[in-house]
Amino acid sequence: MQDKPVALVTGANQGIGLQIARDLAARGLTVLVGSRNLERGEAAATEIGPDAHALELDVTNQASITAAAERVRNEFGRLDLLINNAAISNTNRRPGQSVEEYGKTTRPSNVSLDEMRAVWDTNVFGVLAIYQAMLPLLRKAPAARIVNVSSGVGSLTSNSDPAFAYRAIFGPVYPASKTALNALTVAMAIELEPEGIKVNAVSPGFTSTNLNGYAGTETVEEGAREAVRVALSGPDSPTGTFTRWENETIPW
Repeated sequence: MQDKPVALVTGANQGIGLQIARDLAARGLTVLVGSRNLERGEAAATEIGPDAHALELDVTNQASITAAAERVRNEFGRLDLLINNAAISNTNRRPGQSVEEYGKTTRPSNVSLDEMRAVWDTNVFGVLAIYQAMLPLLRKAPAARIVNVSSGVGSLTSNSDPAFAYRAIFGPVYPASKTALNALTVAMAIELEPEGIKVNAVSPGFTSTNLNGYAGTETVEEGAREAVRVALSGPDSPTGTFTRWENETIPW
């Protein structure tokens, strides 16, 4: 049985996921670097250090998920922390196309259903598939925790306010996928509350990553902070919350 707490970060070979993995390893955790591409995962794990291990994991592929869970079970025996970070924002945004321009092509009246399904497959169904596969391993840990990396653009309350800065880009693809992820977070928190497993959603803010074509205004170090803070918060911390740095509540 592994002595150090074991954390799995999905989509951890780049961006915020890589920084979260790096920060957790620096704090003494054994970190599994989830990556669809094993070579990229191995490169990221090597960069992080000896406490990081690449884990081939495609959240949209059930066989990949099952194999990853089996490897974690065989090699580590349990999972103390699951950070659902893997996400995509689109599949057909043109090079050089701004977020606003892309948003005009994804209104409820004209959105491609295939585009919506592809993004939701990763951001919503992929998270639930990982949850179901890893839950038996989380239940073997003494104080397990799940952190879902969401986004403030998924807040229904904020988007109902005409003054909300990002209201114009709210649509069925990426923003609504994060709304659905928030709903999953609440459902998971309710299910696991009797067992003491905490489930929370965090927003990294508008971070400069490949997800947004590096248009973000915050660094990956800043974007990772809240996920790491919540992941390492103590047993008396709340469950079923949606926060951004530092412990600022975002309305659902």
